[in-house]
Amino acid sequence: MPASAPLIEGKDLALSYGQQLVLDRVSLKVSPGEIVTVVGPNGAGKTTLLKILLGLALPDAGRIQSKPNLRIGYVPQKLDIAPTLPLSAKRFLQMAAPQGNRAIEAALKRVGAPKVLETPLLGLSGGELQRVLLARALLRNPELLVLDEPVRGVDLAGQADLYELIADLRKQMGLGVIMVSHDLHLVMQATDEVLCLNGHVCCHGHPEAVSRHPEFVALFGPRVAETMALYPHHHDHVHK
Repeated sequence: MPASAPLIEGKDLALSYGQQLVLDRVSLKVSPGEIVTVVGPNGAGKTTLLKILLGLALPDAGRIQSKPNLRIGYVPQKLDIAPTLPLSAKRFLQMAAPQGNRAIEAALKRVGAPKVLETPLLGLSGGELQRVLLARALLRNPELLVLDEPVRGVDLAGQADLYELIADLRKQMGLGVIMVSHDLHLVMQATDEVLCLNGHVCCHGHPEAVSRHPEFVALFGPRVAETMALYPHHHDHVHK
């Protein structure tokens, strides 16, 4: 983990909807140049946790600390587009880019999708759409990327490419990254730290350690844990 101060840190976050406890004393932090992946079953509170970190939901307890004036780029879990809306990738990005068309073209090139500029959003493949959403997040010149299932609707080969792209962006731009993922077989290569969530933090730490943790194995089964353990975990930096 990088030695610099965290970009964002949540401490003992708790939230209930009525009588349902969604998050119970959840803590995490993300530092510059670090990728943290949140995994867990459906209904575990993963997206709710991201909303609290983004300021889109208020916790009942706990607190958020972040770097002053922290710039955040956000890629949502899904984008609902009306089928009658003739919206091109360029027009979609213009709504988030006061810098102008040159910045848009540079962002699309950075995410490996320079040719989709004039393509209607509804005509994009799953992988192309995710790259456009990522380009939109980069237009904010972020210090922290928040990604809610960033490979949703993308085939297996495309998933690996997107995770590699995210890792490259982290390296090139010094970004901190927090993402929710169901792609457990790719987590080992794509992240520095895993936080396993099921309303509370079941376990967290380096992917190798999490894949062997009894609570992780109980949630996802021994086959998933064994598969994760087979994936090498490569770094170009050193954990504390």
